[in-house]
Amino acid sequence: MRWGLVPSWADDLKIGYSTFNARAESLATRAAFRGAWQAGRRCLVVADGYYEWRDSDKQPFAIALANRGPMTLAGLWDYWRTPAGEIIKSFAIITTKANDILAPLHDRMPVVVPPDRWAEWLGEKAVAESALKALLCPYLGGAMAFWPVDRRVGNVRNDSPDLFAPLVDWQN
Repeated sequence: MRWGLVPSWADDLKIGYSTFNARAESLATRAAFRGAWQAGRRCLVVADGYYEWRDSDKQPFAIALANRGPMTLAGLWDYWRTPAGEIIKSFAIITTKANDILAPLHDRMPVVVPPDRWAEWLGEKAVAESALKALLCPYLGGAMAFWPVDRRVGNVRNDSPDLFAPLVDWQN
């Protein structure tokens, strides 16, 4: 799927540049996400972690689960038909306010769905909308970790596993 949700009613793909994240608080009301939310087009996005930049000095940090296992992030998906008739599937990651561990870095974080709640999120187990919305909360701070990484992560041309490694000689 393409990252950056393109709603079925969109005029073109460009809307996806501004819809790569969806705020949990406005899923049901923001036009770009409302249709996917109401249709139950929920997905899980598997990631080793993600990056966030500290505002004060633009230092990048890697963020992951403390046990370094894969994270499953809450997402919404939709499909869009191109003028030529091709179907494009796209998604957005849902964000919520940051937990106590990550708040010094950023005020938002992706919603992490724990494995015991996957069936609910994916619609394999029937739950009320209020139960789904209750899942859209900050993940436990103690179950997460972050560390400074090389500034090369800010350039899309750089793509290697060592970018996720902690800086050895970093000083705050």
